[in-house]
Amino acid sequence: MHDGPGFTCFTSRVDWPLLATLTDAERRELTSAARARSFARNEVVCHEGDPADSLHLVVEGRLSVRVSLASGDSAMINILGAGNYFGELALLRHDGRRTATITALEPARTLVLTATAFRRICAARPSVERALSSMLADRIDELSKWLIEVMYVGLDRRVFRRLHELAESYRAADGSMLVPLTQAQLAEMTGGTRPSVNQALQRLADDGIVEVGRGRIEVLDLDGLRRRGEG
Repeated sequence: MHDGPGFTCFTSRVDWPLLATLTDAERRELTSAARARSFARNEVVCHEGDPADSLHLVVEGRLSVRVSLASGDSAMINILGAGNYFGELALLRHDGRRTATITALEPARTLVLTATAFRRICAARPSVERALSSMLADRIDELSKWLIEVMYVGLDRRVFRRLHELAESYRAADGSMLVPLTQAQLAEMTGGTRPSVNQALQRLADDGIVEVGRGRIEVLDLDGLRRRGEG
């Protein structure tokens, strides 16, 4: 991991929804108070339960979000890319503990804003805190939709929908969509088992929608995948 001052050369080309409601001056003030951090592939950014006092804005790369299960195992529930953020709960929770383990899936960069700096900015510009509260409401809405999906949508459709989201996230400049995840990881993200997810992927492969390899899934027909997810 490498620390450094905030880097405006990167922030100028990243759009964070968290900052969308702020003025240009407020965005500059917030990002200038942050420090740049770089992480190597497979490097753990933070562990669930760690003391926390900072918000990370993702500038480059992708990071996994893992949470503990009652069984003692853990599950990957999300992947964050440029424009996403994490650690916002650390700025509001009284216990100041991380709620998930964040790991870099590839070389990644973030901008880190400490709780002290955030509170100082909020005191001067209440609109910054209001923006964070709005994004927290969006997160709650996302979690509610995810819970409803797990409860009422069949596994195949959940796999198709999640894979469609991942394909769009990993779309390359040449249009190719290679998702570098294992079937076990996709199973974690969809609440299924590896054999069940394997069967769903095989049905897609038989229809020419995806090509499955070791540790990767290549999407060949994004529209076809979307239609499968819609049911």
